[in-house]
Amino acid sequence: MKRKREMEKRSELRSASEELSMIAKVQPGDNLDAAHIATKPFLHVCTLILQVLDKIGPTMAVLRQDIHQNIQRLEILCESDPTRYSNLIEILKEEDSEGNARTNTSCSRAVLWLTRSMDFMVDLLQRLVENPGQNMEQAVEESYNITLKPWHGWISSAAFKVALKLVPDSGTFISLLMTKDQTYDNLREDMQTLISLLVPILEEIHSILNFYRLDRLKST
Repeated sequence: MKRKREMEKRSELRSASEELSMIAKVQPGDNLDAAHIATKPFLHVCTLILQVLDKIGPTMAVLRQDIHQNIQRLEILCESDPTRYSNLIEILKEEDSEGNARTNTSCSRAVLWLTRSMDFMVDLLQRLVENPGQNMEQAVEESYNITLKPWHGWISSAAFKVALKLVPDSGTFISLLMTKDQTYDNLREDMQTLISLLVPILEEIHSILNFYRLDRLKST
């Protein structure tokens, strides 16, 4: 409860950065057995990023639901055996050995789509850091085109295109991200910190997904 109250005083971005700093990530090099990304902290970061996504509004409803379902799928697995599934990489390794990593309901797919969704948010935040006055609809669309559209079917892409009309302007979105008494410079620093911490972890996950030939999977 105390932790929850403390987090309410901070922005989602700062809370996510603090959570990321606690994730034990080991560079595997050529030894995949050494790879380690703590599952629960990663999922908590995804939940915090989900709260940032909520501030964009109803245009992100489909993506939000997808992220939420993938988080839940992994949380259920993790809770079934916390020690066994404490390492996100072990989940990928186990499903690959069992031959079900590519099924539609696999936890490996959940990791894949969570990673892609985090790619989207990182790209969007980076655009706002570089140009806070950029047209928000354009920024969201460009981030989507780079990170998610290549893997979406035409139905998802068409739905996203229509929903773009509901995106708030960049000033409104930035003000929603800011906490009480926070300046834009503080927010910008928080965004840059989050990006610098999250990108290496996402790159590591992409590398593992590529190793297991999961990185090219598309939605059905």
